Amino acid sequence: MKIKRKPEWLQKKINPSAHADMERLLGDLRLHTVCQQASCPNISECFGRHQATFLILGRLCTRLCTFCNVTKEKPLPPDAGEPTRVAEAVRRLDLSHVVITSPTRDDLNDGGAGHYADTVEAIREAAPRTAIELLIPDFGGDHAAIATVVKAAPDIIGHNLETVPRLYHIRQGADYRRSLEVLALLRDLAPSLKTKSGLMLGLGETEEELFTVFQDLRQAGCSYLSIGQYLAPSKQHQPVQSFIEPARFESLREQALALGFSHVESGSSKFRVYVPVPNLNQTLNVERRTKKSPPPFPGAGFFYLSVSVAISPGAGGTGSAVTASGSGSACLSLTLAGSTLSTLGCGLGATGTYG
Repeated sequence: MKIKRKPEWLQKKINPSAHADMERLLGDLRLHTVCQQASCPNISECFGRHQATFLILGRLCTRLCTFCNVTKEKPLPPDAGEPTRVAEAVRRLDLSHVVITSPTRDDLNDGGAGHYADTVEAIREAAPRTAIELLIPDFGGDHAAIATVVKAAPDIIGHNLETVPRLYHIRQGADYRRSLEVLALLRDLAPSLKTKSGLMLGLGETEEELFTVFQDLRQAGCSYLSIGQYLAPSKQHQPVQSFIEPARFESLREQALALGFSHVESGSSKFRVYVPVPNLNQTLNVERRTKKSPPPFPGAGFFYLSVSVAISPGAGGTGSAVTASGSGSACLSLTLAGSTLSTLGCGLGATGTYG
C-alpha cells in the first residue's frame, strides 16, 4: 500500500542546524537516541531544546516489529560504560526529566534489566534531582528481570502496548496479554510506582477496540497514557491506514481520563509515544530515603518512594501539614520542583509542617 500524503497538521520541518549541539554531545559520549534511530519527525524540536530519549543496550533489536525503524540484526554485548555516559549527558544537559529506553534484547539472560538498573543508579549519582522515566521491553515476561528494574526505583516505568490485540501481528515476538501482565506486575511489586503505556493510532484500529484497551490498562493499574499518530518510517514498513484528526485525539483523551488515568497525552504530534509526563518535578511529593532500614528488595541500599499526599492548611493558614508513614529509620521530606523544602520527621508515622 502506498504511503498516504501527510495532512497539513502533521507537516514537520527538519532543521539540521538545530541538531548540532546535541549531535556533538551524543557523538562525544558515544550515545544513541530513539530520536535518531526511529527517524522521529520531532527531532529538530526536541534536539533544539536539548531533549532526547536515550537508547541504551545498543541500536540493534532481536524482534521484527513491522512498524519500527530500529535495526534488526544480531546485537553486540552490552557496553558496561554506557550507564555512566548516559548519566554524564543528563548532568551536562541539566535535565529535569529523562526518558531511557532500549531495543528488545532477547539474546541476554535478563533481557538487559541489569543494564537499566545500572543506568538509573548512575543518573541518581550524577543528577539526583532528575526524574527518571524508563520505557522497558517485556523481558519475555521474566518476573526476576522486571523486579530488577523496579528495585532500581525510577520515578516512572512505561511499557507500551502500541496497538489493539487484533493488530498484534505487527509486533512479532510480543503478546498483548503478556504486556498487560508486565504492567500489572509493576503495580504489584511497587504499588506507589507510576506506570505508563503508549498507543499508536492510524493502523486500522476501531474506537471500540481502543476503549477496551483503555479499560485493560486501567485494570492493570496503569497511571499515565500517551496516544499518538503512527507514521511509517519508509515504504517497507507497516503502512498507515489513516491520519487521525486532532478532534478525535481530544475525544480519546477525555474518554481515557474518565476511566481514571492520572494523565493522558493525546495528539498527532505524539508520533512514537516516547513523550514524558510534563512537569513531573512540579508536583508535590513526599520522598522517603533510608540507608539503615530494611530495603524493599534484597540488595537495595536505599530507595525513593513517591506518594500522593493531601495538603491541609497549617496553623493560622501559614503552613501545610503532611502525614505519612515510614519504617525503621525512614525520614520524610517535602519536595517541590526537585528541591527539598523541609525535613518533616523521621520514624514511624512521621509528620511535620512547612509554611
